[in-house]
Amino acid sequence: WQVTLPHQPENTTAMKKTFIIMFVMAIIAMAATGKTLRRKLSIYRTNVPETETLAIGTMEFVYDYKWCVDTTGQLDNIDNSYERDQMLLQIASNGLSKFSSYKNLSVDSLLMRSTQEQIAAAAMDGKLSRGEFMTIYKNYPDGKLTHTEKICDDWFRYDEEMPQFNWELSDSTATILGYECRSAVCDFRGRKWTVFYCEDIPIMDGPWKLYGLPGLIMRAHDEKCHYSFECIGIKSTSDRPITIYKVPFNTTSRAKYYDTKHRYDVNPYAYYEATGGGTITVTDESGNAVLDAYDPIELPFDYIERDWKK
Repeated sequence: WQVTLPHQPENTTAMKKTFIIMFVMAIIAMAATGKTLRRKLSIYRTNVPETETLAIGTMEFVYDYKWCVDTTGQLDNIDNSYERDQMLLQIASNGLSKFSSYKNLSVDSLLMRSTQEQIAAAAMDGKLSRGEFMTIYKNYPDGKLTHTEKICDDWFRYDEEMPQFNWELSDSTATILGYECRSAVCDFRGRKWTVFYCEDIPIMDGPWKLYGLPGLIMRAHDEKCHYSFECIGIKSTSDRPITIYKVPFNTTSRAKYYDTKHRYDVNPYAYYEATGGGTITVTDESGNAVLDAYDPIELPFDYIERDWKK
C-alpha cells in the first residue's frame, strides 16, 4: 500500500522558525482472509512543540506497555496481534506525576540537538518513528487527572476527577526487579485488573490511570491480558522536568475523546481529509487505486476503557 499527498503550500512564516518535513506512512494489518483489520496514518513532523514545565521529577520508572490489536484472532501471526511501547512514569515531590512514551521523549531530544540536515537523514532512516501519544497526568490540576493525546494531526485534552479504585487485596505475590510485590484486583471501566504493588517503594502511583495502593504498582494486566504494563527500570533520583506541550489543545470530555479516536481508527484517511490535512491517494504496489481504502472498517479490538460507548 502507498499513500501520497499533493504538494502542500509553504507557510513561509513557519519555515523561518523551523525546518519542517512531513512524512506520511500508512500501516495496514490484514487477516489471513485478506480482510483489513487495522489502518494507521502516521504523520512525522521534524519540529518539537514548545513545552511548559509543571514540576521537577524526583523519581522515574520505565514500563513495558503491551496491548492487543486483534482480540478476535483473525491475524495469522500471534506476534502481529500485539503492539508495545516503553513508557516513563515521572514522580514529583508535590504528588504530580506524568506517564508518557519514553520513545517520544527520546525523539524530541534527538530533534532538538540535531541540525536540519541530520534531521532529514534521521527521518529517511526511520529514526523519527513515534511511540504512543497518550499522556496521563495525575494531580494536574490538583485533584484532577488530565489525559492529552495526538490523534492524526490534532491535539486533544480532557480532565476528570481522580478515579476511585475499589481495590481488593489478595495473597498472591510476585518478584519484580528483585522487589517482593503483593497483588490486588479491581473492576475499572469495563475491565478486571490484576496488579502487583511494592510496599518497599511507598508511592501510591502506577502506570496509566492506576494508583491508590500502599506502594508503587509495578505490574498490571486486565483479565485477558489484552492490555498490560510491567516495570522494567527504576531511577531513584531524577531532576528531569515534568512538562506539557504548549499546543492548541481541543479541550473535550472523555466520552467525546473516545468518539473522535474511534472515528479516526475506523477511517484515518477520511479523518485526515475532513480535518483539513489534504487529499490522500491510496494505491497498491502496482499503482492502482485502492477503491475500498475509504470504507470504514470494524475494529477487531476495544479500547482500554470499555465503557466509552455508553
